[in-house]
Amino acid sequence: MGLKQTIKSLDAFPRAEEHLLQKTQSGALVSIVGLVIIATLFFHELTYYLTTYTVHQMSVDLKRGETLPIHINMTFPSLPCDVLSVDAIDMSGKHEVDLDTNIWKLRLNSHGHIIGTEYLSDLVEREHATHNHDDEKEHHDDSDKKLHALGFDQEAENLIKKVKQALIDGEGCRVYGVLDVQRVAGNFHISVHGLNIYVAQMIFGGATHVNVSHMIHDLSFGLKYPGLHNPLDGTVRILHETSGTFKYYIKIVPTEYRYISKEVLPTNQFSVTEYFSPMNEFDRTWPAVYFLYDMSPITVTIKEERRSFLHFITRLCAVLGGTFALTGMLDRWMFRLLEGLTKPSPRGVYR
Repeated sequence: MGLKQTIKSLDAFPRAEEHLLQKTQSGALVSIVGLVIIATLFFHELTYYLTTYTVHQMSVDLKRGETLPIHINMTFPSLPCDVLSVDAIDMSGKHEVDLDTNIWKLRLNSHGHIIGTEYLSDLVEREHATHNHDDEKEHHDDSDKKLHALGFDQEAENLIKKVKQALIDGEGCRVYGVLDVQRVAGNFHISVHGLNIYVAQMIFGGATHVNVSHMIHDLSFGLKYPGLHNPLDGTVRILHETSGTFKYYIKIVPTEYRYISKEVLPTNQFSVTEYFSPMNEFDRTWPAVYFLYDMSPITVTIKEERRSFLHFITRLCAVLGGTFALTGMLDRWMFRLLEGLTKPSPRGVYR
């Protein structure tokens, strides 16, 4: 019996007799409120445990010999599709867009509705002497030689009439698709460089009349992962009674996103700065929209992770235990308060 009594003395939760327990309305109210709070906090902690969080790690980029996908989706509301061309040049000065290029042009009317589709198959591989591609005159000289050598005079005349009518009608163009380029520094640009210089002069009457207003719906360098924000998405640049060249300087950061299921998504994120150069009548260049990109030597790895089950149990015990203790204190305070207010004073009893 001595051992049993000793064990009973260690009981931290002594039981009172049932007839000694007093149940009150205030205690019932506090109990209901406490149960609601406990249930709310429980589901909050469960949701917190089930949701994943990301951990970022950095390392040196060791990838070699891979291609870089460039996803383009842009609208030029003031330029018809017949005059727009796309060029992509890497650091070696050689076009690579013919390899696996899928670019489409959608003709738009003045209200932005699609009125025609064209596959952009006129991307011609050319050699360039330098990486700086600001001198567009070389493009037009090459095109001029081809124009006379191949006898495209009638075709050029028809093109001029067609484009002038499209400009009068307010046609625009939406360019979208994917460029697969080498994984080195380079640039791609959308412009009227594919036109012969004399044809362009007859159509626009000078470089200052080429309106390269544009809207970037999507520009990315790989697949999207949760939480990725491409800084150029939704960019709108509208020119009024002026013209010029837009240049977007892009720093691409190779990225790997590792899902909680161990699936790995290789992609890229980027930062960008913007520069606009207004055009004047003495410039020898033609307006364009340039995207000059460079690769970062650092790879960012983003991992999805989930909190440990022991961490969840610890937080759950702390929250539920604290709520239970707090409601118990509140019940005792309310009971004593109500008892003090309703208990008759000794003086009234003696009378």
